[in-house]
Formats: sequence, structure tokens, C-alpha cells
Amino acid sequence: MSDTVAPGPEKLQYQTEVKQLLDILAHSLYTEKDIFLRELISNASDALNRIQFEMLTNQDVTDADAELAIWLEPERDAGILRISDSGIGMNREELVTNLGTIAHSGAKAFLNGVEPGETSVEEIIGQFGVGFYSVFMVAKEVRVTSRSHCPEESGWTWISDGGSEYELVPADKASRGTEIEIRLKDDDSDFADAWRLEEIVKRHSDFVSFPIYLVEPVEPDADAETDEDAEAPVEAVAADEDGDGVSQTKLNSQTAIWRQTPSSVLEEDYNQFFRQLALGADDPLLHMHLVTDSPVDIRTVLFIPSKRPDDIFMAHREDGLRLYSRKILIQKHNRDLLPEYLRFVEGVVDSEDLPLNVSRETIQDNPATRQISQTLARRVLRELDRLAGRDEEKYAQFWEQFGMFVKAGLATDFEHRDSLIGLLRFKSTKSDGDWITLEQYAERMPANQKFIYYVEGPDLDAARRSPHLDYYKAHDLEVLYFSDPVADAYLSMSLMDFREMKLVNVDSADVEVPDTAGDEEASVEADEALQGLVEKFKAVLGERVEDVRSSNLLVENPSRLVYAGESMSRAFERMSNLMGQEAPQQKRILELNSDHELVRNLKARHDADAADPLLTELIEQVYDNALLLEDMHPEPAAMTERILAIMVAASRA
Repeated sequence: MSDTVAPGPEKLQYQTEVKQLLDILAHSLYTEKDIFLRELISNASDALNRIQFEMLTNQDVTDADAELAIWLEPERDAGILRISDSGIGMNREELVTNLGTIAHSGAKAFLNGVEPGETSVEEIIGQFGVGFYSVFMVAKEVRVTSRSHCPEESGWTWISDGGSEYELVPADKASRGTEIEIRLKDDDSDFADAWRLEEIVKRHSDFVSFPIYLVEPVEPDADAETDEDAEAPVEAVAADEDGDGVSQTKLNSQTAIWRQTPSSVLEEDYNQFFRQLALGADDPLLHMHLVTDSPVDIRTVLFIPSKRPDDIFMAHREDGLRLYSRKILIQKHNRDLLPEYLRFVEGVVDSEDLPLNVSRETIQDNPATRQISQTLARRVLRELDRLAGRDEEKYAQFWEQFGMFVKAGLATDFEHRDSLIGLLRFKSTKSDGDWITLEQYAERMPANQKFIYYVEGPDLDAARRSPHLDYYKAHDLEVLYFSDPVADAYLSMSLMDFREMKLVNVDSADVEVPDTAGDEEASVEADEALQGLVEKFKAVLGERVEDVRSSNLLVENPSRLVYAGESMSRAFERMSNLMGQEAPQQKRILELNSDHELVRNLKARHDADAADPLLTELIEQVYDNALLLEDMHPEPAAMTERILAIMVAASRA
């Protein structure tokens, strides 16, 4: 305890738009108020984990022998609930940092854009770290009294009613840890009922690894047995500061589910454990429970969520598995145990082969960690492959949520390349909306087909409308849809072949197709027939195109833009554009369909009067239409005047 005289009470301002944020939490976005207790228990558990870790190497802490636990003390008549722990505690500066600064990484922009009903409190908590402040949904005032584990520190109390200010007051707290006193709103006084607290703990916090006690006063029982041989009560009874009896009832099972044998754990136990880990209500799509002693000790339970988290692509999101050593939490978010592309996997890993005083640096260099990482990655990919084999519907659900990560993995994880390729799924021109594998595509290829064909588009509908599909549909050749602009850009750069067959983009200027009698002769004849019109196209479009020519691969569409460069250059160009980096765009070749009515009409107009001004407008529109179909048009609105002029001319006919 410090000998210095503590200053008096202080009034301080929050460091962000707290009143607006708390108002949204309390009145606009929340449906289940009991979330606040889960958040406070989670914070208490974190504080206990931190002191447990600290005491591995430092015994010079306040209350070194104190039980590591969480206590819930309701006062129903007074409308008060106290939640206390014997965790690492906070000093004055930490109270200001942790409780006086809210959502400092972008809260204002978020709050300006959010509307009631558009999002959920779960998203706010996940994105901005405001779990503690959910308490103001039920509280009219909150007092947080804390004392740091450092012996020289004294206690402080933080007081807030959810307004724009909070107060700091020196506190006479002898024990280490934190106590949160909640003065409940009148409508929420049931949160001071013992039965309600027990129900919430069982539902949300049953697997917290520290005991959660319900503390209640015990009325003297004149008829109680005094015989020394009488059966001991189930509840622990002690005396409080006033000398009155109190009981402590342990509410949570405190089961390290990952250290049990898989056969002893029920499906609902796994689901409940996942809901606590992921702070969500949905059951997982898949769980994996691995217990092994060789070649490395591993006790792990991993989960594939049923839905992709809304904030998974946000830079500040904390991904990673919970890493334990001998049931002691070493890291809450370890990102070294699984490859980056599997960051959506939730779970716990416990290993006795890791040193208890392990740090982040030694984790990365530790041979046991490397062995664990390899084992877990293989296990996750194997279980996904098994899921695909036994339940196509569930695997389709996984693929729609997380398929993009598997595609990204192909670009980085060469060790598991074959496993990842087996997990790939595609929709195609012949799959009737279902997902297919590369193996299925290869099995139904005609004997004279040498390549695996794919078409790109900004989305599935755009890919289906692509003019590049004309020839393949007409000749019953299957084409895969690459319709995710980001993930499929990775895929086209990393998946060059399958079973020694090259993957070919059908927008290539030099794409090879199965031999079709007469195609080459017809192409020469078309070139000769369109020669004059082609020259006119070249004169109008100038440097905007690499070339203009006729095509024997167009059937239903009048034109298309094809790419003369390598597919790798194309993918790099797309990736650069998606990342906001200016990449020089290679010119395309405009191909014309000599059999299409529009092209025949243009040829007739050109033959009649090559200087016809409307012909120039029509050529420009043909080019713009091709740009639109490729999602390449820089300014679609600029076409409106030309379209109007063409409509006026057409209406005169």
C-alpha cells in the first residue's frame, strides 16, 4: 500500500462520444439484456488469467495466496448486483485507459452512419471493444473499485451514470482485484435475483475456467443440527465483514472440455462451449476434438462457425486460437497455430509440451508449437474433406461462407496444396446452380477437350451473361464461373493446372478450343467480308483498342473484348485495381460476330455511306457495351447522350 496521500475525487470527460454510444446500446440495438453479465464475467476471467500468468514468474503480488475466482453478490431489495474477482486489478491510470476511453478507433464514423435496427449489439461489441459498457443497458449507476496486483498501488473507484462524465475516487480496498457494483434500473431489478443469475451463468459462462460463486446471506437456523457427525452442507458457509453468515454456491461447471475424452462430451456441450468462445448464439457447423500424446501433447477442440463473422476482414479484429499450457492461458489470440487463411477457425489448444513461461517470441520458435501447427492444419483440412464427403449440403454452407479463404490458401500454403484443391468448389455452365469439384469437371470433359475453361465476372449473374460463353454453350463445353473478384484473382494466379490440364480463361485472344470442322475457313471468309467495317471500327476507336477483328467464337452476341496478355498479368492487374493501386491496363482486342444482325446492319450502313455520322455513334456504343459486360467502363453515365441520339434516329425510321 502506498504511503502517499491520495488526491480527492476527480471529474473527467470520456474520450469519445460515449453518451451517444451508450444510448444506442441501451435503447436501440439490444434484444437480450443478460449479455451484460456474460461480458463482465468474461472481463473478470481475463483478469484472472492475467494474474495467473503473472504469478508464474512473479510472486511479489498483493494477495498472492488468494483464490482465483469470480463472485456474484445480489441484493434484491436494494436493487444492487456486485461482481468481483481476484484478478490482476487496475491502478488509476489503467482505470482511465480501460474505462475512460471508449471505442477510440473509429467510433464517431460508425455512430454517424448507424441506424437503429441496422446492426446488432454483438457487432458493436466485436468491432469497438465496448463489452463492459453493455452494463448500462441495466444500470443507472456503476461503481468499479479496483486495486492493482502491484503491492505499492492503492485502490480507486470509477463511478459513472452513463452520462458524458465519470468520477475517480480513492478507495480503501485491501484485496487485489476488481469489484463492479451495479445499481440496477427499476425495470431490471430481476438481475439481482439469484435464480436469474444462475440461469445466465449456466447459459453463457458455464465453461469459464475459474469458479463463479453466488454469494447470499444465510439466515440463522435454530433447528440446525449441531452434532459433529451431521452431514456437511453442500454450500460453503462463511462470515462476512459484519459477522453474519453467507453462503457461496458454485454456479459453473468449470469443465476444461478440451481435456476430456471426445466420447464423454455431448453435442450440446460442444455447442454451448462454442457459443461462449465465439460470443454468439448460432451452433457451429463442425467441431474437431483431438487428444494425442505423440509426437506432441495436444488437447484441442476446434470449431468451424456456421456463419462468417461480420468483422472478419477488419484490420483491428483479433483472430486466433486460445493457447493454454497445463490449463493456464498463455495467449488469448494466438495466430501462429494455424495458417492465416484458416483464421476463421475458433477453439482452444492445450499442450503440456509448451513451457509455462512461454512468450510470443518463443512460441514462434518453439519446436513443439511448429509440430502442433502442422498437426492442426492437417486435421482441419481433413475434417473439411470428410464433411464434403458425408454431407454435401453442410459443406456447401461452409463453402459459401469460407470458400474465399480456401482459395487464398492456395496462394500461400504449398505444403497442403493437394488438400486445398480437393476442397475447391465451383459453379459452372452445366452445374445447374450446384457446386462441383475439379474432379467432377474433368470426369465429364469430352475426349477432344485439352483444357479446363473458366470465365470471370464481378458476380455470378455477370459471369453467366458473358459473351465469351457463346462458343462453349453452342458446342456443349463446360465452363467454370470465377465470380469472386478478390478470391478468384488469387485463384487464377495460384491454380494454373489440374491433372496436367491447364486452366484457361475464355476471354483470351488465343484460347484453343476443340477442333470444329469448317471454323477456320469460316473465320477467313468473315474477315474478308467485314474488312471495310473493321477498318472503320479501328478509325473510330483508335488507340483505345489493340485491334479489331472478326471472331468465330461469337454466336449470340455481336461483339466481345478479348485479352491478348498472359493470365497472370490479367490477375495482377485486377488485384492492383481492387487494392486501389493504379495498374496500367493492357489494351483489349475487339472481336465482331459477322453473323449477328447488328453487325450485318452496320456493314450495310457502312457500305452505303462510310461517312454516316450515326455509324460512328453506333460503333462507339458497340464498344461501350463490350466494356460494360467486362465491368471495365470508367463512366457509364457518359453514354446517355449518345444512347438518346441513337434512339432519336431509330424513332425516325
